[in-house]
Amino acid sequence: MRIYKDRSGQIALQIIMFSTIATILLTGFLSWGYAVSDAVIRSGERFSAEQIAEAGIEYYRWHLAHDPHDFQDGTGRAGPYTHIYSDKSGNQVGQFILDITPPSQGSTIVTIQSTGLITEDPKISKILKVRMGIPSFTKFAAGINDNVRFGQGTEVYGAIQTNGGIRFDGIAHNIVSSGLNSYDDPDHTGNVEYGVHTHVNVPPSTGVNDTWRPLEAPPNPLMNRPDVFLTGRQLSAPAIDFAGITANLTQIKADASSTGVYIGPSGAKGYHIILKTNGTFDLYKITALAAAPSGCTNAAAQTGWGTWSIKATGGETFVKTYAYPTNNLIFVEDDLWIEGQLNTVGGRLTIGAARFPDSPATRASITVNNNLTYTYYDGRDALALIAQNNFNVGLNGLDTLRIDGALIAQNGRAGRFYYGSSCGTGYKRTLLTLYGSLMSYNRYGFAYTDGTGYATRNIAYDSNLLYAPPPSFPLAASTYQVISWEEIK
Repeated sequence: MRIYKDRSGQIALQIIMFSTIATILLTGFLSWGYAVSDAVIRSGERFSAEQIAEAGIEYYRWHLAHDPHDFQDGTGRAGPYTHIYSDKSGNQVGQFILDITPPSQGSTIVTIQSTGLITEDPKISKILKVRMGIPSFTKFAAGINDNVRFGQGTEVYGAIQTNGGIRFDGIAHNIVSSGLNSYDDPDHTGNVEYGVHTHVNVPPSTGVNDTWRPLEAPPNPLMNRPDVFLTGRQLSAPAIDFAGITANLTQIKADASSTGVYIGPSGAKGYHIILKTNGTFDLYKITALAAAPSGCTNAAAQTGWGTWSIKATGGETFVKTYAYPTNNLIFVEDDLWIEGQLNTVGGRLTIGAARFPDSPATRASITVNNNLTYTYYDGRDALALIAQNNFNVGLNGLDTLRIDGALIAQNGRAGRFYYGSSCGTGYKRTLLTLYGSLMSYNRYGFAYTDGTGYATRNIAYDSNLLYAPPPSFPLAASTYQVISWEEIK
């Protein structure tokens, strides 16, 4: 006889257990689905907020292209500035809020912070910060319009560019570029060589070979020479534009005449400025230049040759002490000699030397024979010397000489005239340090192949000059360029 047990209670319990598990799983799946759906929606909303914030950045970039000096969104008042953002149908979908930080004194860098908000959920936002600036003419440690040679003993920390060709036999810590693919180097006979080439022998060989170098000439591939070009070289680079500097000198003269310091023709040899650390400078009229020693002549037949040095005794007379002008512009309508140190609380000066109307026979030059230095090297100090003709270091320049600043020889050359062994002990010098930027229309040079001039030339680029140049300094572009792009939130 079989006995049947009643299992209805067990079945009911199992149903309850499975129902509970199913309910938990279903609830979990529903919750997960809701969370995924919500995440997708919020992700889309955040993306929309980011697009709106980007629209704010692009709007103000457009605004500055049309009014590069307006940092108040056309309102004439302090921000922030709120703009409605609509879709293509004209429906409002959000807004962007702009906070504009204008450039500090001497800088071209503007900071734009844009906050994007969406109408559906104002709690969701995206914040972007962009720094934009207009680059100045000083993009290079050395920029030249002519064929040029950098000899042994030259070490350059910064980019170099010429519109002609470059023979570089020193050490370059940055890119060396030429506007040419190849050219006929005038310093030797033979076929053409690459626009940027070297005559330094390939290691393990040492020294320099002054004859035509077939391995540095097309059609051979451009050699990798990390012993000379530490970061490489570039051919057929875009040209440097020297043409606009005349307009800058004309404007500097006008602005110096109104609210700066304008110094008219001396009626003598020119002027001597000594910058002082208390925010003033002394002005002297030069009445006599040092005579060349007996037998010291213009052996290289150079135009404008002379000692370019003030007579040690009785060569100048004191004129006046000036305070730095409020617009930081000084214009001298004569040749100029300058030395000293910028203001100890920070100084930014632009000094131009030119004679107008412009004529090749009367163009003014600037000479530095004694140290001309900054006090600060963090961007607070900036000095521009713009010479209508040459930028000189004279016969009596210091044996160890330092010059800080952005130096421009608009129509002439930056360098030192040739002084042979008959020119006294000063014909050979030890060390020249240039910190800032050097721009020369004609071939630059502070030394010669026979060992005269400065044996060692160190040129270091001041990167602060690119977007924070001295006042009224020539700019390399008319529109703002993005320097950095940062997502804040």
